[in-house]
Amino acid sequence: MKRARLIYNPTSGREEMKKRLADILERLDQGGIETSVHATTGEGDATREAAEAVERGYDMIIAAGGDGTLYEVVNGIAGKKNLPPLGLFPLGTTNDFARGLGIPKNWEEYCDLIIQQETRPIDVGKANDRYFINIAGGGTLTELTYDVPSKLKTLIGQLAYYLKGIEKMVRLSPQELIIKANGQETLHDEFMLFLIANTNSVGGFELLAPDARIDDGLFDVIALKNCSLPEFVRVVSMALRGEHLRDKKVIHFQTDYMEVTSPGEVLLNLDGELGGSLPGTFEMLKQHIQIFAKADLK
Repeated sequence: MKRARLIYNPTSGREEMKKRLADILERLDQGGIETSVHATTGEGDATREAAEAVERGYDMIIAAGGDGTLYEVVNGIAGKKNLPPLGLFPLGTTNDFARGLGIPKNWEEYCDLIIQQETRPIDVGKANDRYFINIAGGGTLTELTYDVPSKLKTLIGQLAYYLKGIEKMVRLSPQELIIKANGQETLHDEFMLFLIANTNSVGGFELLAPDARIDDGLFDVIALKNCSLPEFVRVVSMALRGEHLRDKKVIHFQTDYMEVTSPGEVLLNLDGELGGSLPGTFEMLKQHIQIFAKADLK
């Protein structure tokens, strides 16, 4: 019988895991997977628990929660040798990574995927001394995800981001950035934000990085130049249709390594969590982790 360590956030998704935990454990057990459970208690707890699970030789590690829980678990296992495969029950507000990878929200269907041991390799990004699996970025608007209180996200879900976004839009300001990337000319300009995407699903936008692939060893970089509020609204409306990459205010390229600096303070957003500040070095770890997901999906 295989051993799994399930690490879950008890507050994610209107506390959905609490309701389904017994059923999930029973289904996995019937499929030959003995699963022990850890409920996270605070910031950094999932990272510590995931690292310990690797050291204890579990056959697989399963995260249950939102993008923040996944971020912590990835930071507990990435960079280590002999990594076990990773599972994910998506229970958060946006679930960007799970949506981008086509991971089912139906818990029974996903349990069966784990039982069948169907996996595929995925890239992992490294930002300075931290790791991210879906998105890294900087700029005023990227602060949105960690500005929204967790209790508000639990209560009203995606609406919490929209409310906070409206508040931030009235005080948009550019920041001076210097971007150096493999195969690209150095960019030195004022930008509203920059995003380093690992999948096509970012911030609830399904087409923000339409060319991104989770296993190609490349980041998709999108940077928005200094623009007025009407120009910003135009670009956002184009992004909803996947047409923004041809706008003159948008810079897009692919790379496996880049450096970003700024004369001012620019905070980093890693998978929706505060990830320090610039300067930042971003490196792609190609196909670093195996994850339970359909192998034939992008």
